[in-house]
Amino acid sequence: MGRRLAGLFHGRPRLQAGTLLAAPLGWLVIGYLGSLVVLLISSFWLLGELSGHIEGTTLEHFDRIYTEGVYRAISLRTIGVAAAVTVTDALLAFPIAFYMAKFARPRLKSVMVVAVLMPLWSAYLVKVYAWRTILSEDGALNWVLNPLGLHGPDYGLFAVYLVMSYIWLPYMIIPIYAGLERIPDTLLSASSDLGAPPGHTFRRVVMPLAFPAIVAGSIFTFSLTLGDFITPELVGGSTQFIGSVVYDNFASNLPLAAAFTTVPILVMTIYLLTARRLGAFEHL
Repeated sequence: MGRRLAGLFHGRPRLQAGTLLAAPLGWLVIGYLGSLVVLLISSFWLLGELSGHIEGTTLEHFDRIYTEGVYRAISLRTIGVAAAVTVTDALLAFPIAFYMAKFARPRLKSVMVVAVLMPLWSAYLVKVYAWRTILSEDGALNWVLNPLGLHGPDYGLFAVYLVMSYIWLPYMIIPIYAGLERIPDTLLSASSDLGAPPGHTFRRVVMPLAFPAIVAGSIFTFSLTLGDFITPELVGGSTQFIGSVVYDNFASNLPLAAAFTTVPILVMTIYLLTARRLGAFEHL
């Protein structure tokens, strides 16, 4: 009897925690997944050309998205930029995170963590408009380059890649830093004591253990780039991305915009399933 009562009271905190989490999780399911289901349902609507009212259902919008060349080009361009931003941020973030985790002293480490997080304290629009000013014809970049006979990049594809690489870089540094912090220093010392050169230790010890953390960071950079529409609108010029097409058609042709959202949903579903198999969720 005493054991049963002890077990009952022992399990009560877990029961209370589950009860407390039920309400916010329920609202999350209703608010996020519910709205997503409604959006997907609207992609099957057939709107009257004159009335604009729902007149039935159709697969015409999906046929346009997946067969017409312009939408395929926009999808490939968006996925390509998202992949390029992810690779760039990983290459930039790894040495920074490695120095923070394995070489920096505690005080310097704290300063570097604050420095990495500081860009997140400013609003997203502020950062994009700052880059828009920097990249403009009369901006700071051309002010420096023009006397040298050079010219900065105009608004377009490269500008979108550059701005997104800057904005999402902290989202790559932090997961990699957390993953490297979990690697015991004794493993690196043991590899060195056994005669392995630094490059061999990096390839055989550090990278296999840090790779799930890199994949975890790539989830943020890839997904955020894939669905962004503000940066392409402000610095992309006439270059179109999935987000900008959805934004432009949301008011005039909601079913087409909703159908186009299935492209990043499918891409991210495949990406997340792959990341899960690589153990990235343990580093989120």
